[in-house]
Amino acid sequence: MPATINKVESIDELDELFERSFAEPVVIFKHSNSCGISSHVLEMIAEFDGQLNVVVVQQNRDVSNEIAIRTGYTHQSPQIFVLVDKKPVYHATHYGIDPEIVKQKAQEQ
Repeated sequence: MPATINKVESIDELDELFERSFAEPVVIFKHSNSCGISSHVLEMIAEFDGQLNVVVVQQNRDVSNEIAIRTGYTHQSPQIFVLVDKKPVYHATHYGIDPEIVKQKAQEQ
């Protein structure tokens, strides 16, 4: 079953996701809509059964920048995080993003 895509378009929505990470793993994907690699990786990771929270960096630069501040990881796109207790338990970029690890980390806890 494909992932449920949730667009993250505000800092308030990001706050909710970070809070939800105390109850369950949260997957956040920073996507560039002008990058072929990002589109390909999005297709690859959209196959896991769960919620995929997508930040389109061209449209929501403030949200993208806030993710970098909160996680301590320099902005890249594509970039993925699996958060637990507001901390990244998985982080990867570009073709280093492994859909199987995303799936595994998203189902832990």
